[in-house]
Amino acid sequence: MINKKVNSVQEALQGIEDNMTIMLGGFGLCGIPENSIAELVKKGTKNLTCISNNAGVDDFGLGLLLQQKQIKKMISSYVGENAEFERQMLSGELEVELIPQGTLAERCRAAQAGIPAFFTPAGYGTEVAIGKEIREFNGKMHVMEHAFKADFSIVKAWKGDEAGNLIFKGTARNFNPSMCGAGKITIAEVEELLPAGSLNPNEIHIPGILIQRIFQGEKFEKRIEQRTTRKRA
Repeated sequence: MINKKVNSVQEALQGIEDNMTIMLGGFGLCGIPENSIAELVKKGTKNLTCISNNAGVDDFGLGLLLQQKQIKKMISSYVGENAEFERQMLSGELEVELIPQGTLAERCRAAQAGIPAFFTPAGYGTEVAIGKEIREFNGKMHVMEHAFKADFSIVKAWKGDEAGNLIFKGTARNFNPSMCGAGKITIAEVEELLPAGSLNPNEIHIPGILIQRIFQGEKFEKRIEQRTTRKRA
């Protein structure tokens, strides 16, 4: 069995250079690869194109890379929680491609499956469709969307084994699984890394064949983006 384990985040991110395109998993602040993002900040890697559902918040997640002006372009669906993102976008410092959320997920999944393009009704008749091929299917107009092309895909899982098999927990299953295998190299950081064969095969969400490198993260803050609680009586 091939061992995908690497001993540190530094080893996991070897080969990531300026001007690359990187996918980063997570939904809001849930299930984001915190250790990998922090290491990219430390490395000073710049002019990155980042594909992620959201852009973090001002002082956490991808917001840390935005603070240091390390991101050249953001390809995202939801960006409403980051004031620095808004400032950079409106000033023209940051290129932004906003994509319907389902289309974002499917462009990841298509890359994972080796499908070069697909048609979707989402975005037809809006700015999203400008410059794209339009075709009618069953009396409904569809927009052609291309699968993403990423140099690296970085995901975060709850548990993994040394063969690269992954289990996600809760909301972290949004976007993380569809980004596995969607980049030329997929890096998985996990909360708990176990010997190969330790995971119940029936509970594995992503098989290790889609993962090239796996490591155990040292620290996870797991921040809550918008805390909503019921008022006490």
